[in-house]
Amino acid sequence: MNTPPRIALMLPRFSHYGGVEQFAFRSAEALAKRGFAVDFICARQETDPPPGVRVIAVGRYGGLKVLKMLWFLVRAEQVRKQGEYDLAISFGKTWNQDITRVGGGPLRVFWRLSGQAWEEGLPRLLKQTSRLLQPANWLTLLIEQRMFHKTKHVVAISDTVRGWLVEEFPHLDEAGGEQHLQTIYNCPDVSRFAPPTAEQRASARKAFGVTEGTYALGVATTNFALKGVGQLISTLPLLEEDVHLHVAGGRNHGRYDALAARLGVAKRVHFHGKVRDMGAFYHALDMFVLPSFYDTLGNVVLEALGSGLKTLCSNRAGAAAFLPPEQVVQDPADVREIADKVGQLRRKTEVPPFVPKGTGIAELMQLVETCLTEKRAGGNA
Repeated sequence: MNTPPRIALMLPRFSHYGGVEQFAFRSAEALAKRGFAVDFICARQETDPPPGVRVIAVGRYGGLKVLKMLWFLVRAEQVRKQGEYDLAISFGKTWNQDITRVGGGPLRVFWRLSGQAWEEGLPRLLKQTSRLLQPANWLTLLIEQRMFHKTKHVVAISDTVRGWLVEEFPHLDEAGGEQHLQTIYNCPDVSRFAPPTAEQRASARKAFGVTEGTYALGVATTNFALKGVGQLISTLPLLEEDVHLHVAGGRNHGRYDALAARLGVAKRVHFHGKVRDMGAFYHALDMFVLPSFYDTLGNVVLEALGSGLKTLCSNRAGAAAFLPPEQVVQDPADVREIADKVGQLRRKTEVPPFVPKGTGIAELMQLVETCLTEKRAGGNA
């Protein structure tokens, strides 16, 4: 009787919450269903595993972020080596693996692009300085150097991320090189999202306080600066007075209330905090806009599309690949461009149905089979 290949998946959190965590969970489930022996090495387990998956939680001690990262880095590597796995897949920052799935992009590119979300001058300088002073960031840079020079198969979750990887690590794009870089889109399960019925729309608009005669723009994020909430508020004076902005996401919004007041649009900006029923939130809207300064994919964009919404996002989001050029903002800092795009899309009468690029699971399973074949061939050479 043949022993099934043993596969290790590595990520600090084993959870249903978070885009990378959901994809890692579904990957483990899919591998187990295919008959592999699957171990999930994590620091913290927050949910029960699917059948056939064993969770190995190593903890994450140390207090400081850098020490927690270092603990998981060392312990995950120890478990991986002791397990003598046929294949190791990393979804986070780990030391040795056969496949690295990149969900966050290179740190230096993130710093450069996301830094533009803060005002020029002292605010931006303070943000840059605080990042440089964090030991966890220097550990991340060290791990990235190893991962992107040693891992044979590197997977980007969007063509946007692929471009950022090649920008920071040009050798990944070398023809005939020992490493392989490919894109496997991770589309969320948009079957949970659908255009609303008239009754669902009326109920949702009432629940979120969308008054009759207003046009509801929406955005969903917990990082207001990075995802362009300030820029969206600044577009309101340039748009018709019936346009209101609705923000889903639990975060302190005091500075954004102050910005809205300075611009004279305070009554047109509505913060809803953490929204548990995102389907209802999308149903309440007329348009979804994400002028993000940095977003490796942007699941909320795909969820909005699945809900039948007119949708805009910036070219800094991987989800831009799902939109026509006229619905992609080229400069998320350009308030006039955002306002113009909103106005143009508002006048558009038809919204084509959303067609996902797949869940990414099938493509990852194919890559696993390819890697196992390569390793067997190497072992028999």
